[in-house]
Amino acid sequence: MRHLYTDAKLVTMASDIHNSDGYQCQDLSAIAVENGKIVALGQDAEQLDWPKQSLNGRLVTPGLIDSHTHLVFAGNRAGEFEQRLNGVPYQTIAEQGGGILSTVQATRAASDAELLALALPRAEALMRDGVTTIEIKSGYGLTSRMS
Repeated sequence: MRHLYTDAKLVTMASDIHNSDGYQCQDLSAIAVENGKIVALGQDAEQLDWPKQSLNGRLVTPGLIDSHTHLVFAGNRAGEFEQRLNGVPYQTIAEQGGGILSTVQATRAASDAELLALALPRAEALMRDGVTTIEIKSGYGLTSRMS
């Protein structure tokens, strides 16, 4: 299956004398995709006689990488965030049963099925936002219970 996407604002890692950081943005560029893989960009893609679809100036970037994600956990500390914004010290929050230990305990108490059910929507949200690679960390000193 072949597609030619036109009118894209394309961000690439191409570099030239005028752009030393390695990133380059090309306005109204083309992207040729064959069988789910990018096979040509820019002028090379524009020369192909493939079915076209305009991206109407949308920004197209390389996939994002989240190299430090705490995706698998139970519990919710949103209320603590508001307390911290109102000046409540972390130690006070911890003494009241909040803090990192509250989510450590909730995570340890949750079943594998519960943790998976909590993690999947988080991963899906990252993917919707353009993340293509995730390195997941527990952060809770847990060992795997799965065999």
